[in-house]
Amino acid sequence: MASISSDEDHKPLMFLGKDVSKIPCFRNSFLYGIVGGFTMGIGYFLCTSRTLRSTHFGFGSFITISSVYWIACRYNYDNTEERLNELKGIIKAKKSGTDDK
Repeated sequence: MASISSDEDHKPLMFLGKDVSKIPCFRNSFLYGIVGGFTMGIGYFLCTSRTLRSTHFGFGSFITISSVYWIACRYNYDNTEERLNELKGIIKAKKSGTDDK
């Protein structure tokens, strides 16, 4: 049975010269922003019946949710990468027999 996604069939989505599928946190922040913006726009429209304003509200919610999630995710990603690099250094020092304390 064929897998749903494979690396051989992957066609990169390029934006400003970068493959966005390789950017950490891009996918989740974009998807959460789309769902959140759509939900907020529909909810606002159901409450007020103002089409243009609900569109603006939905798009603003998309931008806000995407930005906030991106910042939080990248902060956690950077902290995790820093900790992993520290642990790699400790492991390398232990293997070589020296202790850098």
